[in-house]
Amino acid sequence: MRRLSILLLLITGFSVSSCDTLSQTAQILGQNLGNPTSTEIALGIKQALELGTSNSSDRLSSQNGFFGNAAVKLLFPPEAQKAEKTLRSLGLNTLADNVILSINRAAEDAAKEAKPIFISAIKQMTITDATSILLGNQSDAATQYFQRVTTSQLMEKFRPVIQNSLANVGATKYWGDAITAYNQIPLTADINPDLSSYVAQKAIEGLFYEIAQEELKIRQNISARNTTLLQKVFGYADRNKG
Repeated sequence: MRRLSILLLLITGFSVSSCDTLSQTAQILGQNLGNPTSTEIALGIKQALELGTSNSSDRLSSQNGFFGNAAVKLLFPPEAQKAEKTLRSLGLNTLADNVILSINRAAEDAAKEAKPIFISAIKQMTITDATSILLGNQSDAATQYFQRVTTSQLMEKFRPVIQNSLANVGATKYWGDAITAYNQIPLTADINPDLSSYVAQKAIEGLFYEIAQEELKIRQNISARNTTLLQKVFGYADRNKG
């Protein structure tokens, strides 16, 4: 009889304990699946952008990050593409190739400096902006917003970085040699595009392209939401898709 009583007490205690555990688990799950606050939405969008910019900067700043990526690879500026064709027709392929390689190396070099610039810009996003971005219909809404409100500021900060990078990797020399060679060809109009502005603009565009891919990954791939905040915020967005 005593053994039966002890057994009943154990079973009862276990049941109570199990109920408590289930209740706690339900509360935790309820919190995880609950709607995020406006502050959490803003923090979640910023965190997604921070991850996207960090990953993109790291990827593009590696060797061949730009040069080996057809989607973002820099070519001759549009106004100089006729010059490139002319140089190649004259057998100056190596000079033209050196220009392309060097401006991509400059973009890769500059991408190393992009991360803190982007992070600083992300902090300026408001709660209202973040909520609109999260629940909008565009899969790259955060990137588009970020691009729209920060490009001019980023260009201003990025250009001197590009100028130094162009000099460091020899792009300025190769570009000068190519333009000089072209301008000496009879019956051609002299050209001299602003290389630093062009490379800075294309480097920023390339970074935004990669950031958009990162944002798309977080929006569409649950496994890419590698923090509790991202899971909560983008899970909420999933549940509210129209």
